[in-house]
Amino acid sequence: MSRPASAALLTALLLLAGLSGCGEEDATPQAGGGSSAAAGETIRLGSLAPISGRNSSSGEAMINAAKLAVAEVNAAGGVLGRQVELVAEDDACDPGTAVTAAQTVVKKDVAAFAGGYCSSAMVPTLKIFHDAGIPMIIALANSTDLLEPGYNGLFLICGTVIAEAEFAVDWMKKLGGTRLSVVHDGTSFPLTLADSTAEYARKTGKLKMAGELKLSQGAGDYRRTALSIIGSKADIVYYTGYYGEANQLIKDLRGQGFTGKIVVGDGATDGPLLENLTAAESKEVYGTALLVPQFMPELKEWAQRYKAAYGADPGPSTAESYDAVMVAVEAIKRAGSTDHEAIRTALGDTDYTGLSGPMTFNDDGTRKIPKFLLLKADGKDLKLVS
Repeated sequence: MSRPASAALLTALLLLAGLSGCGEEDATPQAGGGSSAAAGETIRLGSLAPISGRNSSSGEAMINAAKLAVAEVNAAGGVLGRQVELVAEDDACDPGTAVTAAQTVVKKDVAAFAGGYCSSAMVPTLKIFHDAGIPMIIALANSTDLLEPGYNGLFLICGTVIAEAEFAVDWMKKLGGTRLSVVHDGTSFPLTLADSTAEYARKTGKLKMAGELKLSQGAGDYRRTALSIIGSKADIVYYTGYYGEANQLIKDLRGQGFTGKIVVGDGATDGPLLENLTAAESKEVYGTALLVPQFMPELKEWAQRYKAAYGADPGPSTAESYDAVMVAVEAIKRAGSTDHEAIRTALGDTDYTGLSGPMTFNDDGTRKIPKFLLLKADGKDLKLVS
């Protein structure tokens, strides 16, 4: 891992290093799948994140973490004797917006991709990057839908929904749950996490399935869903979607009299899940989460560097985004060039220890040792359980 940069140096780098693709002329990728950047030019890394929309707070944190990684790499001399540049575009967690954003990134002649938050937005971009020969390090999206095309240039920093589902069921059993109701929003990550959770619960018999329900993103209330859950006699609920809907579902479940435990997936713990909830509403609310730096003493020094650069503590989605950039840089260094195929081969051989721990990949691009946390609501804050 590269040496720390001082706050002053980081600030200067963030202002001067040109970390976004805004205002840059388009570059045409070289035929044959290799980057056409000449020696001495910056090495560009592409990224997509929800900079606008309901998940914008997560997207902003992701981009900040990626920028910090780039700044520190450049402060340490860059890679292959060249500076690194982040070309970031907004996908708004929307498939159509993501496709347009991906096409813009590809035109910038990037050596690799390092980003991705919503699986539903990432899935339709896979073919665009694949056809351009650009290897992809996916920072946070982890739906098994990403694996369906079988592209060999895809590498997932997080464990897949299967690993998270197993973690969730095991913990819901420990929390005393007996009858489980799973709720999703029908989009890629929430649906595949819900299906994986229900399948694992049935296969192991650790929890009885009371039902699997779908709600609509952005609806004004979820009282009908809440009543269905209560009618199923579920004593524990696992909502696998994002925090905007999770917040409203919690309000409506409590408002309709549900007293059981409510657990949300990592897409909901990454954001203002507890905003405007009363103490009674947030009681016995839990979340399966990816990495949260504030709960990880080993990330204290890195968190201080992040705060020095941005004036805020790093939240969920930051460590993985930082790691995605560092894994890309490390692969480019080992490849000894910006040739896409050489980088892809190097990524397959990754053996790297990042903020999120040891990093090696299975043949399908999934991470061999994923890590999840269990959090619990404590007033307006989330606390670490395990």
